[in-house]
Amino acid sequence: MSEAITLESMRADIAAAIGIAPEEIGDHDNLADLGLDSIRAMMLVDRWSEAGITLTFAEMAEQVELAAWHAIVARKLAALAAGAGR
Repeated sequence: MSEAITLESMRADIAAAIGIAPEEIGDHDNLADLGLDSIRAMMLVDRWSEAGITLTFAEMAEQVELAAWHAIVARKLAALAAGAGR
């Protein structure tokens, strides 16, 4: 994995993508309401996928909130780590 994906790193990536300060993004804010469009969301999914986890735009689009996205990423990272420990 090239870098750790944390809640705060995801918040910073989203903020940079939509041009606002990270502290303006609440864990349960609707990211589309904050200005995140599908093109930028796909770019973020691609970026986070580079860390070695398989993410799809479809699963991330189900609930467009930072907390939901982080839960998906954390679950996949845990599964990846469990697989590496075998």
